[in-house]
Amino acid sequence: MRPILELFPEELPGEGFRKAQIAHWLYAKGALDFAEMTDLPKALREALDREWRLSEFSLVEAYPSRDGSVKYLFTLLDGQRTEAVYMPYENRKTVCLSSMVGCPAGCAFCATGAMGFGRNLTAAEILSQLLAIAHHQGISPREIRNVVLMGMGEPLLNLGNVLKAVRIMLHKKALAMSPRRITLSTVGIPKGIYRLAEEDLGVRLALSLHAPDDETRKRIIPTAHRYPIAEILEAVRHYYAKTKRRVTLEYTLLKGMNDHPWQARLLAKLLKGLSAHVNLIPFNPWEGAPVEGTPRAGILAFAEELRRLGVPTSIRWSRGQDVGAACGQLALKVPKPLLTPLPEGAGR
Repeated sequence: MRPILELFPEELPGEGFRKAQIAHWLYAKGALDFAEMTDLPKALREALDREWRLSEFSLVEAYPSRDGSVKYLFTLLDGQRTEAVYMPYENRKTVCLSSMVGCPAGCAFCATGAMGFGRNLTAAEILSQLLAIAHHQGISPREIRNVVLMGMGEPLLNLGNVLKAVRIMLHKKALAMSPRRITLSTVGIPKGIYRLAEEDLGVRLALSLHAPDDETRKRIIPTAHRYPIAEILEAVRHYYAKTKRRVTLEYTLLKGMNDHPWQARLLAKLLKGLSAHVNLIPFNPWEGAPVEGTPRAGILAFAEELRRLGVPTSIRWSRGQDVGAACGQLALKVPKPLLTPLPEGAGR
Protein backbone atom coordinates (compact mmCIF):
# COMPACT_ATOMS: atom_id res chain seq x y z
CA MET A 1 0.00 0.00 0.00
CA ARG A 2 1.15 3.51 -0.78
CA PRO A 3 1.04 6.53 1.58
CA ILE A 4 -1.67 8.88 0.36
CA LEU A 5 -0.19 11.77 2.38
CA GLU A 6 2.80 11.82 0.00
CA LEU A 7 0.50 13.28 -2.66
CA PHE A 8 -0.38 16.91 -3.31
CA PRO A 9 -4.15 17.51 -3.59
CA GLU A 10 -4.01 17.66 -7.39
CA GLU A 11 -2.21 14.26 -7.43
CA LEU A 12 -4.79 12.44 -5.31
CA PRO A 13 -6.65 9.44 -6.79
CA GLY A 14 -9.98 9.94 -8.49
CA GLU A 15 -11.22 12.02 -11.37
CA GLY A 16 -12.13 15.70 -11.41
CA PHE A 17 -13.80 16.97 -8.24
CA ARG A 18 -13.21 13.64 -6.45
CA LYS A 19 -9.64 14.76 -5.73
CA ALA A 20 -10.92 17.84 -3.91
CA GLN A 21 -13.39 15.71 -1.95
CA ILE A 22 -10.63 13.36 -0.79
CA ALA A 23 -8.41 16.32 0.14
CA HIS A 24 -11.27 17.77 2.18
CA TRP A 25 -11.72 14.49 4.05
CA LEU A 26 -8.00 14.27 4.76
CA TYR A 27 -7.18 17.82 5.78
CA ALA A 28 -10.46 19.43 6.86
CA LYS A 29 -12.18 16.45 8.47
CA GLY A 30 -9.10 14.41 9.41
CA ALA A 31 -10.48 11.07 8.22
CA LEU A 32 -8.39 8.03 9.20
CA ASP A 33 -10.60 5.50 7.43
CA PHE A 34 -11.74 5.59 3.78
CA ALA A 35 -15.14 4.26 4.91
CA GLU A 36 -15.75 7.66 6.52
CA MET A 37 -15.67 9.36 3.11
CA THR A 38 -19.39 8.84 2.59
CA ASP A 39 -19.82 11.24 -0.34
CA LEU A 40 -17.47 9.12 -2.46
CA PRO A 41 -18.85 6.20 -4.50
CA LYS A 42 -18.53 2.87 -2.69
CA ALA A 43 -16.38 1.43 -5.48
CA LEU A 44 -13.91 4.31 -5.16
CA ARG A 45 -13.75 3.94 -1.37
CA GLU A 46 -13.02 0.25 -1.74
CA ALA A 47 -10.34 0.91 -4.36
CA LEU A 48 -8.72 3.52 -2.12
CA ASP A 49 -8.74 1.10 0.81
CA ARG A 50 -6.98 -1.54 -1.27
CA GLU A 51 -4.27 0.71 -2.69
CA TRP A 52 -3.61 3.51 -0.19
CA ARG A 53 -3.00 3.96 3.51
CA LEU A 54 -4.11 6.95 5.59
CA SER A 55 -1.72 6.69 8.55
CA GLU A 56 1.99 6.00 8.83
CA PHE A 57 1.75 4.61 12.37
CA SER A 58 0.99 1.21 13.86
CA LEU A 59 0.45 2.76 17.31
CA VAL A 60 -0.16 6.26 18.67
CA GLU A 61 0.31 6.84 22.41
CA ALA A 62 -0.67 10.07 24.16
CA TYR A 63 0.74 11.42 27.43
CA PRO A 64 -1.27 14.41 28.70
CA SER A 65 0.47 16.92 30.96
CA ARG A 66 -1.03 18.88 33.82
CA ASP A 67 -0.36 22.10 31.90
CA GLY A 68 -2.61 21.06 28.99
CA SER A 69 0.10 20.00 26.54
CA VAL A 70 0.12 16.43 25.25
CA LYS A 71 3.20 14.44 24.26
CA TYR A 72 2.73 11.84 21.53
CA LEU A 73 4.85 8.77 20.89
CA PHE A 74 4.39 7.29 17.42
CA THR A 75 5.40 3.77 16.45
CA LEU A 76 6.13 3.82 12.73
CA LEU A 77 5.25 0.97 10.41
CA ASP A 78 8.84 -0.32 10.53
CA GLY A 79 8.76 -0.41 14.34
CA GLN A 80 10.89 2.70 14.94
CA ARG A 81 9.53 5.53 17.07
CA THR A 82 9.32 9.28 16.89
CA GLU A 83 7.56 12.01 18.89
CA ALA A 84 5.50 15.18 18.67
CA VAL A 85 3.91 17.61 21.13
CA TYR A 86 0.52 19.33 21.09
CA MET A 87 0.47 22.71 22.87
CA PRO A 88 -2.89 24.45 23.18
CA TYR A 89 -2.87 28.13 24.05
CA GLU A 90 -5.75 30.54 24.60
CA ASN A 91 -5.71 31.86 21.03
CA ARG A 92 -3.89 29.17 19.06
CA LYS A 93 -3.13 25.47 18.75
CA THR A 94 0.52 24.55 18.12
CA VAL A 95 2.22 21.28 17.28
CA CYS A 96 5.93 20.50 17.50
CA LEU A 97 6.76 17.86 14.88
CA SER A 98 9.75 15.61 14.27
CA SER A 99 11.64 15.24 11.00
CA MET A 100 13.75 12.20 11.95
CA VAL A 101 13.96 9.17 14.18
CA GLY A 102 16.68 10.28 16.56
CA CYS A 103 19.15 12.95 15.51
CA PRO A 104 22.77 13.06 14.27
CA ALA A 105 23.62 16.40 15.93
CA GLY A 106 24.23 14.88 19.38
CA CYS A 107 23.56 18.06 21.41
CA ALA A 108 24.66 17.55 25.03
CA PHE A 109 21.38 18.83 26.51
CA CYS A 110 19.06 16.88 24.19
CA ALA A 111 17.65 13.44 24.95
CA THR A 112 17.15 12.83 21.22
CA GLY A 113 20.90 13.15 20.71
CA ALA A 114 21.45 10.32 23.18
CA MET A 115 19.44 8.04 20.88
CA GLY A 116 21.73 8.53 17.92
CA PHE A 117 20.37 8.74 14.38
CA GLY A 118 17.75 6.28 13.16
CA ARG A 119 16.53 7.54 9.80
CA ASN A 120 14.83 10.41 8.03
CA LEU A 121 11.06 10.65 8.16
CA THR A 122 9.13 10.81 4.91
CA ALA A 123 6.86 13.72 4.08
CA ALA A 124 3.89 11.45 4.82
CA GLU A 125 5.29 10.55 8.25
CA ILE A 126 5.76 14.23 9.09
CA LEU A 127 2.21 15.12 8.05
CA SER A 128 0.75 12.04 9.71
CA GLN A 129 1.93 13.35 13.10
CA LEU A 130 -0.26 16.44 12.74
CA LEU A 131 -3.29 14.50 11.49
CA ALA A 132 -3.01 11.92 14.29
CA ILE A 133 -2.83 14.68 16.91
CA ALA A 134 -5.88 16.42 15.44
CA HIS A 135 -7.80 13.12 15.45
CA HIS A 136 -6.94 12.45 19.09
CA GLN A 137 -7.84 16.00 20.11
CA GLY A 138 -11.19 15.75 18.30
CA ILE A 139 -10.50 18.78 16.10
CA SER A 140 -10.10 19.45 12.42
CA PRO A 141 -6.48 19.37 11.23
CA ARG A 142 -7.07 22.90 9.93
CA GLU A 143 -7.64 24.10 13.49
CA ILE A 144 -3.92 23.58 14.11
CA ARG A 145 -2.48 26.81 12.75
CA ASN A 146 1.05 26.77 14.17
CA VAL A 147 3.74 24.20 13.35
CA VAL A 148 7.29 24.11 14.65
CA LEU A 149 9.71 21.53 13.29
CA MET A 150 11.69 21.40 16.51
CA GLY A 151 11.07 17.82 17.54
CA MET A 152 13.40 14.92 16.83
CA GLY A 153 15.94 15.50 14.12
CA GLU A 154 17.63 18.22 12.08
CA PRO A 155 15.13 19.43 9.44
CA LEU A 156 17.79 20.86 7.14
CA LEU A 157 19.45 17.43 6.84
CA ASN A 158 16.12 16.01 5.63
CA LEU A 159 15.19 19.06 3.62
CA GLY A 160 13.59 17.32 0.64
CA ASN A 161 10.99 15.54 2.75
CA VAL A 162 10.53 18.54 5.06
CA LEU A 163 9.95 20.95 2.16
CA LYS A 164 7.41 18.59 0.60
CA ALA A 165 5.52 18.30 3.88
CA VAL A 166 5.60 22.08 4.33
CA ARG A 167 4.31 22.67 0.80
CA ILE A 168 1.36 20.38 1.51
CA MET A 169 0.73 22.26 4.77
CA LEU A 170 0.64 25.50 2.78
CA HIS A 171 -1.50 24.16 -0.09
CA LYS A 172 -4.91 25.85 -0.19
CA LYS A 173 -6.70 22.53 -0.69
CA ALA A 174 -4.73 20.79 2.05
CA LEU A 175 -4.01 22.44 5.43
CA ALA A 176 -4.03 26.00 3.99
CA MET A 177 -1.58 27.23 6.61
CA SER A 178 0.12 30.61 6.69
CA PRO A 179 3.90 30.36 6.07
CA ARG A 180 4.43 32.81 8.91
CA ARG A 181 3.09 30.18 11.30
CA ILE A 182 5.54 27.45 10.29
CA THR A 183 9.01 27.45 11.88
CA LEU A 184 11.98 25.28 10.94
CA SER A 185 14.65 24.86 13.60
CA THR A 186 18.26 24.06 12.73
CA VAL A 187 21.54 23.67 14.60
CA GLY A 188 23.09 25.60 11.73
CA ILE A 189 23.56 23.92 8.33
CA PRO A 190 24.64 26.80 6.03
CA LYS A 191 23.92 24.93 2.79
CA GLY A 192 20.40 24.13 4.01
CA ILE A 193 19.80 27.73 5.13
CA TYR A 194 20.82 29.05 1.71
CA ARG A 195 18.54 26.54 -0.02
CA LEU A 196 15.66 27.42 2.28
CA ALA A 197 16.18 31.09 1.39
CA GLU A 198 16.07 30.30 -2.33
CA GLU A 199 12.90 28.24 -1.95
CA ASP A 200 11.32 31.42 -0.53
CA LEU A 201 8.36 29.67 1.09
CA GLY A 202 8.03 32.46 3.63
CA VAL A 203 8.45 30.17 6.64
CA ARG A 204 10.28 31.23 9.78
CA LEU A 205 13.80 30.10 10.62
CA ALA A 206 15.00 29.30 14.13
CA LEU A 207 18.72 28.80 14.76
CA SER A 208 19.72 26.65 17.73
CA LEU A 209 22.84 28.62 18.61
CA HIS A 210 23.29 27.82 22.33
CA ALA A 211 26.65 29.62 22.61
CA PRO A 212 28.20 32.87 21.33
CA ASP A 213 31.68 31.37 20.73
CA ASP A 214 32.86 28.32 18.79
CA GLU A 215 34.76 26.72 21.68
CA THR A 216 31.73 26.62 23.98
CA ARG A 217 29.43 25.60 21.15
CA LYS A 218 31.56 22.55 20.34
CA ARG A 219 31.16 21.39 23.95
CA ILE A 220 27.39 21.65 23.64
CA ILE A 221 26.97 20.50 20.02
CA PRO A 222 29.67 17.96 19.08
CA THR A 223 29.02 18.41 15.35
CA ALA A 224 29.47 22.20 15.60
CA HIS A 225 33.12 21.92 14.50
CA ARG A 226 31.88 21.55 10.91
CA TYR A 227 30.47 25.06 10.71
CA PRO A 228 31.90 28.06 12.61
CA ILE A 229 29.39 30.50 14.05
CA ALA A 230 30.55 33.21 11.64
CA GLU A 231 29.72 30.99 8.65
CA ILE A 232 26.31 30.10 10.05
CA LEU A 233 25.40 33.72 10.79
CA GLU A 234 26.47 34.72 7.28
CA ALA A 235 23.90 32.25 5.93
CA VAL A 236 21.31 33.56 8.40
CA ARG A 237 21.91 37.14 7.26
CA HIS A 238 21.42 35.99 3.67
CA TYR A 239 18.17 34.31 4.70
CA TYR A 240 16.89 37.52 6.23
CA ALA A 241 18.00 39.62 3.25
CA LYS A 242 16.18 37.25 0.89
CA THR A 243 12.99 36.64 2.88
CA LYS A 244 12.70 39.65 5.22
CA ARG A 245 11.70 37.18 7.94
CA ARG A 246 13.11 37.88 11.38
CA VAL A 247 15.17 34.93 12.63
CA THR A 248 14.78 33.38 16.09
CA LEU A 249 17.92 32.40 18.00
CA GLU A 250 17.27 29.43 20.31
CA TYR A 251 19.58 29.37 23.34
CA THR A 252 19.31 26.64 25.98
CA LEU A 253 20.92 27.85 29.19
CA LEU A 254 23.28 25.36 30.85
CA LYS A 255 24.80 25.95 34.26
CA GLY A 256 28.40 27.11 34.10
CA MET A 257 28.68 26.52 30.34
CA ASN A 258 26.92 29.25 28.40
CA ASP A 259 25.19 31.38 31.03
CA HIS A 260 27.91 33.86 32.07
CA PRO A 261 27.30 37.63 31.70
CA TRP A 262 30.24 37.94 29.29
CA GLN A 263 28.54 35.40 27.03
CA ALA A 264 25.37 37.48 26.99
CA ARG A 265 27.45 40.49 25.99
CA LEU A 266 29.25 38.54 23.26
CA LEU A 267 25.94 37.23 21.95
CA ALA A 268 24.58 40.78 21.74
CA LYS A 269 27.68 41.82 19.81
CA LEU A 270 27.29 38.91 17.36
CA LEU A 271 23.69 39.86 16.63
CA LYS A 272 24.37 43.54 15.97
CA GLY A 273 22.69 44.56 12.72
CA LEU A 274 20.73 41.31 12.40
CA SER A 275 16.95 41.25 12.75
CA ALA A 276 16.77 38.49 15.32
CA HIS A 277 14.88 37.55 18.46
CA VAL A 278 16.58 35.49 21.18
CA ASN A 279 14.48 32.75 22.75
CA LEU A 280 16.07 31.57 25.99
CA ILE A 281 15.16 27.97 26.87
CA PRO A 282 15.46 26.52 30.38
CA PHE A 283 16.96 23.04 30.27
CA ASN A 284 14.34 20.30 30.52
CA PRO A 285 16.16 17.61 32.58
CA TRP A 286 16.17 13.96 31.58
CA GLU A 287 17.63 10.85 33.16
CA GLY A 288 21.33 10.46 32.41
CA ALA A 289 21.80 13.99 31.06
CA PRO A 290 25.47 15.07 31.20
CA VAL A 291 24.60 18.72 31.85
CA GLU A 292 22.62 20.78 34.37
CA GLY A 293 20.30 23.66 33.69
CA THR A 294 20.86 27.25 34.76
CA PRO A 295 18.76 28.16 37.84
CA ARG A 296 15.78 30.46 37.33
CA ALA A 297 17.60 33.50 38.76
CA GLY A 298 20.45 33.01 36.30
CA ILE A 299 18.02 32.71 33.39
CA LEU A 300 16.33 35.97 34.36
CA ALA A 301 19.69 37.72 34.76
CA PHE A 302 20.91 36.53 31.35
CA ALA A 303 17.68 37.74 29.74
CA GLU A 304 17.95 41.11 31.47
CA GLU A 305 21.53 41.59 30.25
CA LEU A 306 20.51 40.91 26.65
CA ARG A 307 17.57 43.30 26.90
CA ARG A 308 19.82 45.96 28.42
CA LEU A 309 21.99 45.67 25.32
CA GLY A 310 19.00 46.10 23.03
CA VAL A 311 18.45 42.46 22.05
CA PRO A 312 14.78 41.39 21.82
CA THR A 313 14.59 38.46 24.23
CA SER A 314 11.98 36.09 25.60
CA ILE A 315 12.08 33.02 27.84
CA ARG A 316 10.31 29.86 26.72
CA TRP A 317 9.43 28.23 30.01
CA SER A 318 9.12 24.48 29.47
CA ARG A 319 5.77 22.72 29.21
CA GLY A 320 4.98 19.07 29.82
CA GLN A 321 7.88 18.30 32.14
CA ASP A 322 5.74 15.82 34.07
CA VAL A 323 5.36 13.63 30.94
CA GLY A 324 8.87 14.03 29.53
CA ALA A 325 8.10 16.60 26.87
CA ALA A 326 11.71 17.29 25.96
CA CYS A 327 12.51 15.73 22.58
CA GLY A 328 13.51 12.08 22.83
CA GLN A 329 12.55 11.52 26.45
CA LEU A 330 9.66 9.20 25.69
CA ALA A 331 11.50 7.17 23.07
CA LEU A 332 14.38 6.65 25.52
CA LYS A 333 12.19 5.68 28.45
CA VAL A 334 8.52 5.07 27.87
CA PRO A 335 6.14 5.48 30.84
CA LYS A 336 2.70 3.91 30.87
CA PRO A 337 0.52 5.87 28.42
CA LEU A 338 -2.70 7.42 29.66
CA LEU A 339 -4.39 7.15 26.26
CA THR A 340 -3.69 5.03 23.17
CA PRO A 341 -5.93 6.26 20.35
CA LEU A 342 -5.79 4.74 16.86
CA PRO A 343 -8.74 3.54 14.80
CA GLU A 344 -8.57 -0.10 13.80
CA GLY A 345 -6.91 -0.45 10.41
CA ALA A 346 -5.79 3.17 10.22
CA GLY A 347 -2.12 2.22 9.85
CA ARG A 348 -2.66 -0.21 7.00
